[in-house]
Amino acid sequence: MKNLTVYIVFIVAVVAIGALIGVNNVPGEWYQSLQKPFFNPPNWIFGPVWTTLYVLIGIAGARTWIRRPTGTRMRLWFTQMVLNFLWSPIFFGMQSPVGALVIIIPMLICIIAFMVLTFTRDRLSSLLFAPYALWVAFATALNASIVVLN
Repeated sequence: MKNLTVYIVFIVAVVAIGALIGVNNVPGEWYQSLQKPFFNPPNWIFGPVWTTLYVLIGIAGARTWIRRPTGTRMRLWFTQMVLNFLWSPIFFGMQSPVGALVIIIPMLICIIAFMVLTFTRDRLSSLLFAPYALWVAFATALNASIVVLN
């Protein structure tokens, strides 16, 4: 029962904080006016993708917490989460693609480091981060392209 509570707390916290940040940092006229690369996805895709990713991130975080709440893997999980939650306010709120790029690159590094360090100890948590790593790599390319185009 204790482990179920940990899972619920992690998943609900990650999804709720992510949703709250998303609702308070929606793309507006400023974002619409930016030049975007040809591979820019439609806006409607971001909500479902991030909700799914946040559930996977929450599960991986809970699994890591249950195994070792004070270890390097948990610190990496929290670090990437802080960076994740900072990205939208910097990109959309502060209207700073350059600032957001400065955030997303170390975020991607933390995600990959988490996957590498977790792979032998908890392969499932590492694999749960794979779609997240791919999406953030794509988002990094999109963010960098917006910087270059504008």
